[in-house]
Amino acid sequence: MRLLVTPSFARATKRLHAPQKAELDIAVRSIGENPQIGESKAGDLAGVRVHTFRLSNQVCLLAYRIVDSDTVKLLTFGSHENFYRDLKRQDD
Repeated sequence: MRLLVTPSFARATKRLHAPQKAELDIAVRSIGENPQIGESKAGDLAGVRVHTFRLSNQVCLLAYRIVDSDTVKLLTFGSHENFYRDLKRQDD
């Protein structure tokens, strides 16, 4: 599975500490193994899937798009607060 990363995802990843990056890596691997794991969104976010995971005892959301059968594009991740609003504004 090929994973593409948006600049906003890369920026957000740089702000994490090592244990948090390890937890994020586990979530990314689970998406790589089974891209259908996330919940499919509708409306403005059609085509986007969101996977929920725990990051430092806080619920986080990871948005991604399945490009083709071999490629997944990681869009962004963060806490639920303003997550969908920011995701709609993001250019991918």
